[in-house]
Amino acid sequence: MSRPAGEHPAEPGPARRAARPAPGPGAPRHRAREVAFRVVYQSDLTGDAYAEAWAARGAEERLGGDQRRLVEAVLAVLANRGPEVDEELRRAAEHWSLPRLAATDRSVLRAAAAELLACPGTPARVVLDEAIEIAKRFGSEESGAFVNGVLDRIARRLRPDEF
Repeated sequence: MSRPAGEHPAEPGPARRAARPAPGPGAPRHRAREVAFRVVYQSDLTGDAYAEAWAARGAEERLGGDQRRLVEAVLAVLANRGPEVDEELRRAAEHWSLPRLAATDRSVLRAAAAELLACPGTPARVVLDEAIEIAKRFGSEESGAFVNGVLDRIARRLRPDEF
């Protein structure tokens, strides 16, 4: 016996979709991505290790378990594979050295590139869209377009099957 869309747990239909928060500001994973960005930014400015910056900031943040796991996954990639993430950024940010980038843009890019590596189940387009929104909110007028271009190159290299 077949079921209409939405009545099977693995097949979200209209009823299940309506219960999910819309992506973007206010959505739980968006909030987690913003916190990850802030921790990466803090670490970039202070020179503290990601774990130290998270320890200082994590207690202040009211995040659920899934949100904390996302932040910690991003920070773990940066702590363990930071040089690899930075090399991806250098390759994709043509004609821009990492120190030359604005700290906000560099931090958004690092966090999003780390999420692309840490969370293969999250669609690349979602990671990019969220990073662009964060860049627009915290960066300059050009940050959204710049972050989009760099992350698009990285995502196409890391996840070619999604494009």
